[in-house]
Amino acid sequence: MTIQWYPGHMAKAKRQMIEKMKQIDVVIELVDSRIPVSSRNPLVDEISAGKPRLLLLNKVDMADSKATGLWQAYFSNQGLAVHLVNSQTGQGTSAIPEVVHRLTAARRARLEGKGFRPHADRALILGIPNVGKSTLINRLAGKKIAKIGDRPGVTTAQQWIKVGKTMELLDTPGILWPKFDDPEVGLGLAATGAIKEDLIDFQEVAVFLLKIMLSRYRMQLAQRYGIESLPDLNGDPEDHDELVRLFDQIGKYRGCLMSGGLVDYDRTAEMMIRDFRSLKLGALTLEWP
Repeated sequence: MTIQWYPGHMAKAKRQMIEKMKQIDVVIELVDSRIPVSSRNPLVDEISAGKPRLLLLNKVDMADSKATGLWQAYFSNQGLAVHLVNSQTGQGTSAIPEVVHRLTAARRARLEGKGFRPHADRALILGIPNVGKSTLINRLAGKKIAKIGDRPGVTTAQQWIKVGKTMELLDTPGILWPKFDDPEVGLGLAATGAIKEDLIDFQEVAVFLLKIMLSRYRMQLAQRYGIESLPDLNGDPEDHDELVRLFDQIGKYRGCLMSGGLVDYDRTAEMMIRDFRSLKLGALTLEWP
């Protein structure tokens, strides 16, 4: 399955962001802790060239804490400023203006050296659809300004938002990129809800999740779906027969059946994806450094 989603407003948003970049002091990139690489838009490098960057790993409550710690160290070693947040609960969000202020120290020093009074830090906040950007902005602003939804594509226009007296945020629509070269990038984005559901194949996404759980989260998989003996796919992760048998066990256990007692694979797949997104399978990370 090749997943692509690049509606017209995303292309327009990219053009507008490039135009606004002269006004921007810091670029804040919000990514999903469960897929820290796949949720990083490669267009951000093009858009924000030369600007200080802050990488926020969001939804840390939904990700494997061990993996999140490894990713934080990984990105820090690349020279990025990295901060962990949970936009839903507010964890880590109050420190963001201070982190941004540190990143703009050189700009302020230059302006003060020329006799100018520095303005409030102006930050452009970027993120793929449904990564929690609007929720984070409302947290920072202390009121409901940005529209929030549990589906991608809610924010469709840019707007400036004040954060206290020290920072101003430019909110932007979530943008994906025209082509995913790696199919697993599209699958990870689909699993976490970054792509509209009418564009994805639930069964293929569920198989993607199943393989990861068989590799790293076997206990959670067995406990959730009452499976006594899980197959070992280390020798052949594409073992179709074993995956079908496992799908059958899960579908029967959860009652996803059609007439005649046959397993409804579409219902089973959708149920598994819903379980992943609602943490019924536990806090899982789909990508590891």
